[in-house]
Formats: sequence, C-alpha cells, structure tokens
Amino acid sequence: MTMANLEDTCQQSNFRALYERDAKALYNYIYYKSGDTGFSEDTVQEAFMRLWKNCAKVPISKAKSYLFTTATNLFLDKAKRKKIQLKFQESKVVREKTIQDPEYLMQEKEYKEKLYSVINSLPEAQRTAFLMNRIDKLKYREIADILGISQKAVEKRIHAALLVIRKEIGNI
Repeated sequence: MTMANLEDTCQQSNFRALYERDAKALYNYIYYKSGDTGFSEDTVQEAFMRLWKNCAKVPISKAKSYLFTTATNLFLDKAKRKKIQLKFQESKVVREKTIQDPEYLMQEKEYKEKLYSVINSLPEAQRTAFLMNRIDKLKYREIADILGISQKAVEKRIHAALLVIRKEIGNI
C-alpha cells in the first residue's frame, strides 16, 4: 500500500476508520449545542455523507475539521430556521388575537379616534410638518424646502407636535 492510499479519504477502510474515530465526538459536540439526540444523530450522518460526496477534495488530514465545520453549519442552519419559525408563530398568534379579540379592536378604534383628534387639534404649522414627516415619509430637509423654512424650524415643529401627542395620548 502506498502513502497516497493511506491519505485517501475515499478509500473505504480509511473512511470507516474516520467514522469510528470521530462519530462519537461529533455526536457529543452537536448534542451539547442542540440538546436534541435525534438532530445530533441526523447531523452526524449528514456530515459524514457530505464528506463521502466530497472525499476526493478533502484530504484525510483535514477530514475531522471538515466534519465539525459541516456539523456546525448544519446546526446554525437549523437554528436560523427555528428562529424564523418562532417569529412566524408569534406573529400568527398576534394576528389571530388582533383579528379575533373584540376588546383589542375596540381599543384600537378608540386609540385611532383619539390620535386623529389630537393631530387635528395641533396648530396648522405643526400638523403640516408632522404629517409630511410621518405620512409622506419626507425628511426634515425636504419639508423645509417645500415649506420655505429652515430645517431647524421643521425640527421644532415636529418636536412640539410629538410633545402634544405624547401628553394627550401617552406612550401607548
């Protein structure tokens, strides 16, 4: 047997030796990260399958590193998916509660009515600057150019409007 054969990850005996040497440590590593035995087993199998598919590219001296890197990436992918699923589930619960909860709908309606009333009670200069910023999404500089006033005047008008709104409605 030549030295090249000993270094060949694709050789079945070498691959089996890698599995016997590294599978348990890889399993433990993923189990410690995830706390999930099923996922840990699946991840070990997937990491070794990927190593087998890429055995010609991965020298045997780098195989352990390849396995742990692959397993870590699989774990991170699962964590991202889980985070997205949790966000979706949370938003779904909030949407369902919002749609179905008459008390929430009534509070929302009352809040909007109060907000519109407070905005309508603002002096025209404050109301105009505030609505241009919040509804039309214009920057202070753009509002200043349109109204023919300084940017500082726009900032003061919007700040004053926010103070009135917060005082009348509170920080809901």
